[in-house]
Amino acid sequence: MVRTVRLIRSPVSVAGMVLTTISAVVFLVVFCADLFGMHTNPYVGLLFFIVLPALFVVGLLLIPLGAWLERRRRAAGKPASELRWPRLDLNDPQHRRTAVAIFALTIVNVVIVSLGAYRGVEYMDSVQFCSSACHTVMKPEGTAHQNGPHARVACVQCHVGSGATSFAKAKMAGTRQLIALARGTYPRPIGTPVRNMVPARDTCEQCHWPEKLHGDKVKRLVEYADDEKNTESVTTMKIHVGGGSERLGVAAGIHWHMNVANQIDYIATDDKRQVIPYVRLTDRSGIVREYVAGTIAAESLAKGERRRMDCIDCHNRPAHTMAPTAERAVNEAMARGEFPLTLPFMHREAVKALTVSYPTQDAAAESIGRSLQSAYPASAPADVARAVAATRRIYHGNVFPEMQVGFGTYANNIGHVDSAGCFRCHDDNHVARDGRKISQDCETCHTIE
Repeated sequence: MVRTVRLIRSPVSVAGMVLTTISAVVFLVVFCADLFGMHTNPYVGLLFFIVLPALFVVGLLLIPLGAWLERRRRAAGKPASELRWPRLDLNDPQHRRTAVAIFALTIVNVVIVSLGAYRGVEYMDSVQFCSSACHTVMKPEGTAHQNGPHARVACVQCHVGSGATSFAKAKMAGTRQLIALARGTYPRPIGTPVRNMVPARDTCEQCHWPEKLHGDKVKRLVEYADDEKNTESVTTMKIHVGGGSERLGVAAGIHWHMNVANQIDYIATDDKRQVIPYVRLTDRSGIVREYVAGTIAAESLAKGERRRMDCIDCHNRPAHTMAPTAERAVNEAMARGEFPLTLPFMHREAVKALTVSYPTQDAAAESIGRSLQSAYPASAPADVARAVAATRRIYHGNVFPEMQVGFGTYANNIGHVDSAGCFRCHDDNHVARDGRKISQDCETCHTIE
């Protein structure tokens, strides 16, 4: 008696079986290699921990799809592609072995999908994926993160909150970003501030205690002139960091803003949160005071973004700090000893090389080398090489032509020299109904010694 064709022997089902088997084997091999640290390339991780599990699942779905198409084919009166499934009789040793094999393979498939999902999610949560897989797009943020004080803090610790809801929102946003990356429609530069950031109480305050009293901190600002001797000038400033404790009823210094007994709300009328015409203070006694800058229409305030102030309103670049100007970057590098101060006009020449417009970072590196070498033809080669290396480091850490990011692209709200920062509110122009102003008195925040 001739058996009829099996449904899963249709071309679509067979293709699904082949795809599933190949992706499973390759994934298991690469998973073992990753387990023992045998690969570090972010693109390899992107391929094997996201693409391969996806192909594996697609292959599994093709198997029943092929069977369904084969059934429709037969229902239409067309000849079968292959033989039908035989009747299952567990008393038959061959049938029994086949059933056991199918059951075992099903367990293996479940394990593979689970491992793939786990490693895929884990990989997508890594700093490597965030900063390197999307190389050009996230290179500015990734470079600044690795050069900053939060280099050991994973991206997801600030950008993804706890719980299933935050996880789902983050992955949906990530999917949109990957689509934009594939289509080349991502913004250049990446816009700030990030609108879906996790509140500071769930991120910053997990490490930084808001009620801690810091007192005064001494800051030493070093600058160098554009003269032959690179003349150094130093400004010593005592920063009144302070702090605030609801329990003790103490609030002083800059961190008075973060005293948990004080609630500050504001309205920003621009997408960068740099124009703040309205501030609302609710103190520990429940007294409310509203400050308005100038005569702004109620309609404009209604269209603005209303926000409860937290850490990132001032510390808006905590993990992605970039130099606001080439001068500031060179000053800081020279103070760290990265440049040979024996080279005449070193500050001037370094700033000059950094402020030229270059099409790419590679072109910048080449041009910076030529510029400084031509400026010091008779100087010690070792000193010139050191100056070239330091200038290139500054450029590569702050300027990314492909993303249209340069010195000062992103405003840093700490301070008020290179961007409005504190002066967004502390400008003596925000006035309450009782005549009180948000003061611009310098000694509220610091004392220059």
